[in-house]
Amino acid sequence: MATRLKSHANRTSETMKLNNLSTPSLILDRILLEANTRRMSRRLKDHGVRFRPHMKTAKSIEVARVAIAGNFGGVMVSTLKEAEYFASHGISDITYGVTVLPDKLARIAELVKRGIKVSVILDQIGLVREVNRQALELGVVVDVLIELDSGEKRAGVLSGSEELLDIGRALTELPGTRLEGVLTHAGHSYHSRSIEDIRKVAEEERVVAVSAAEQLRAIGLAVPVVSVGSTPTATHGVNFAGVTEVRCGVYMFGDVMQSEIYSCGREDISLSVLATVIGHRPQFNTALVDAGALALSKDRSTAASGLAEDIGFGMVMDINCQERISGVTVGHVYQEHGLLVSQGPFPYEALPVGSKVRILPNHACMTAAMYDRYHAVAGNHDGDVVEWPRINGW
Repeated sequence: MATRLKSHANRTSETMKLNNLSTPSLILDRILLEANTRRMSRRLKDHGVRFRPHMKTAKSIEVARVAIAGNFGGVMVSTLKEAEYFASHGISDITYGVTVLPDKLARIAELVKRGIKVSVILDQIGLVREVNRQALELGVVVDVLIELDSGEKRAGVLSGSEELLDIGRALTELPGTRLEGVLTHAGHSYHSRSIEDIRKVAEEERVVAVSAAEQLRAIGLAVPVVSVGSTPTATHGVNFAGVTEVRCGVYMFGDVMQSEIYSCGREDISLSVLATVIGHRPQFNTALVDAGALALSKDRSTAASGLAEDIGFGMVMDINCQERISGVTVGHVYQEHGLLVSQGPFPYEALPVGSKVRILPNHACMTAAMYDRYHAVAGNHDGDVVEWPRINGW
């Protein structure tokens, strides 16, 4: 179904500049966002697969418009609130990427009755029967993708298992469900430490999905969709034969963790947190900013073994995000305080009380979660700032 996007007015102000924003604020570089989305879209188009951007981090129609430009228009979401929000803004092809439970079906049915194509995922035969029962009561047919475990060991059935075939048969035979295809997510690619390792995971992900589809087709079932995806495997996968669709999301923003596993360069990171220096503690060689655990998250992914650098809770940059404040990281976070630490003498002259910094996150998804809007800038200079609302909740 074609995607129809409604217009949405951005809020701007002549006085809305980086220097006078209240802190902490979530800053999004629109130029880098657009470059990141174009690069991924072009790569997957060149490989002949359709691209379904994942909106679990973005949670914004403005970002979605950038991400789906030049693609077929479908998205993936992680919550039903996201699904309802994007549907209300004209996106009409949505995959809900969490194992569907029967108590979620009433909200899904409302979307379906409005003409929104909603696909769900599941991996248990008992859920197939219950989803079918609820769907019949609600008067809808639910499109289902069978989730596969391609190595992450989080969820999904195994390719080659009898369970896979039983679920496929049930989805086809029961009147309230429709088998749409198979889906897997190589989240374990985040543990890779080289491009070669990521490519191996990408090929394993592809083989699992394609072989599962072939097994279902061998017993006479239609499997139109073969869906894979994670930012590392989408970025470095070599062979997409047999795959029909790729999904990923953090590629739009990047983060320091992704840069350390070669999914992006640090110069590609489009998301940062604007914070203000609020105190100096020279007796401890530290300083404080007003961005703590809620503003930055407590993600410590760059502390994992084998990565190039542990940046604590964030990498500290100048206000224009062009130069790193040498050796300074966020070493500890309290709820609303971040403790800046330095490998050498702390550069107090460069960071006087009241000055502002941009902090690059370990994990963009976790950092963005607390905010209700982006402050979008066109490049790294202190130009006009545009507010792009985002949603939260389930």
